[in-house]
Amino acid sequence: MDKQLATTIFESLASGVRLDVFRLLVKNAPSGLVAGEIATLLALPPTNLSFHLKALTQSGLLSVVQEGRYQRYRANLPIMQELIAYLTAECCTGHPEQCFDGDSASGCCDTEPSIQSTQADSYNL
Repeated sequence: MDKQLATTIFESLASGVRLDVFRLLVKNAPSGLVAGEIATLLALPPTNLSFHLKALTQSGLLSVVQEGRYQRYRANLPIMQELIAYLTAECCTGHPEQCFDGDSASGCCDTEPSIQSTQADSYNL
């Protein structure tokens, strides 16, 4: 992934509605949803939704397939995985496998003490 594509994806997700749509389609992967289902589930007017679906599709975050009268939208999960890999490629001096232990989102790059441990330490005076 290059910087321009990553920027395009982030710009596309900068809308709360688009983020909601993408997350809904991730939840409904791999089958996806037709536009009417998305509009109903997110309580969006169809005209408003079509604007956001177009932007997400143009950025590559969604794919769309015509099914008779309907269009089925699916989240492009591989591109999101590429984006995550792009963001973490330089973690821990180019060794991202060292950054995350798999049990949590924190790893070697987490230099701040947790709030819980700081609070616990203050009680052990």
